[in-house]
Amino acid sequence: MIDPGWIVAAAGGAIIGLASSLYLLARGHQVGISGMVSDVVRASPVGRSDASAFLAGLVVAGLVARLVSPAGADIEQVASVPVLAVAGLLVGFGTRLGGGCTSGHGVSGISRLSPRSIVATLTFIALGALVTFVIRRTVGA
Repeated sequence: MIDPGWIVAAAGGAIIGLASSLYLLARGHQVGISGMVSDVVRASPVGRSDASAFLAGLVVAGLVARLVSPAGADIEQVASVPVLAVAGLLVGFGTRLGGGCTSGHGVSGISRLSPRSIVATLTFIALGALVTFVIRRTVGA
């Protein structure tokens, strides 16, 4: 029997891929959250409104998911606020250094067969797995 969690994950992935493709076709820009946040902060009014609408849609979708399936949208804080702040700064620095975030490289870049995005995605997935492995072995979290 197929675990229903896989079906939901596959449906979510398909929706992300469809949304990314539609955004690229409609606006001529790839989807990347860090780029959209940057557009909101410092772009032209047109870019700002597009990015603001997209980011607002992410928030609204999260809230709707919480209403529709409260158990499926639970968020558990597993680290202290200082650890989360350091992690966030490292992600931000890596995003800036790598020229994009996981959504930009992983969804939009790989689908365009961008060598830079393929290397970036393989790197952050491998390092994320390595760090998780080390932390679980040393701290036991």
